[in-house]
Amino acid sequence: MRYAKRGRLRFTSHRDISRAVERAVRRAGIPVAYSAGFSPHPKISYAGAAPTGVASEAEYLEIGVTTPCEPERVRGDLDGSLPPGLDVLDVVEAGPGGLAERLEASEWEVRMPGADPGLAGVAVEKFLSAGAVEVERLTKKGPRRFDAREAVLRLAVSEGTGRTAAQVPGQSCVILRMVVRHMTPAVRPDDVLAGLRLVADFAPPVPPEVTRLAQGPLDVGTGALADPFDLDRETTRGGEAGPAGEHVAG
Repeated sequence: MRYAKRGRLRFTSHRDISRAVERAVRRAGIPVAYSAGFSPHPKISYAGAAPTGVASEAEYLEIGVTTPCEPERVRGDLDGSLPPGLDVLDVVEAGPGGLAERLEASEWEVRMPGADPGLAGVAVEKFLSAGAVEVERLTKKGPRRFDAREAVLRLAVSEGTGRTAAQVPGQSCVILRMVVRHMTPAVRPDDVLAGLRLVADFAPPVPPEVTRLAQGPLDVGTGALADPFDLDRETTRGGEAGPAGEHVAG
């Protein structure tokens, strides 16, 4: 399943989203499979969730079901059971192969109202020409330093039109578009912004608005992302049966 996290729901934590999905699955009457053991839990797994505070048009999860389900009906029933801002966009019956392994990179959009386009362009050029850009992030295990440059496959800047939440009328809005390979540790848009600040002392005047536009398999030659559901759509023999007749809806 591909779903979007929009508007004020971008501030919802992943734990709250997972609780909302579990409640929606029950309300929609989806025959979800449960794990075995002393404390069974619904077989719902998430792949590459966006950080809290980030909007997304490309969040993914898998639901194990006990009986085959019509994907479009699951999409409609589940979308109607979720709050506005968590919007189910696409559901397919899972084919062979795991979904998480197909999510090799993400495309991001970073909107920075009031930023200077010229300074942003210079910062992007310096970042891309650098061999490595080490940034620091505070993790649960303390501060961690890593290279933010290696994962960035494409980074471009443009001056956008249209309003953002923090923009005033007549104010310019610089837009960064980037394609970032999924690595360990994960390089996020805020890490790239930290890198721009290090190499060129460039920082947005107000907190930027970040949206994930896509996730999927990576074409290394072009840097483009494919639809991770393409393999499932090409499967003509239906979903793969799991243990005890379990099926998987992606």
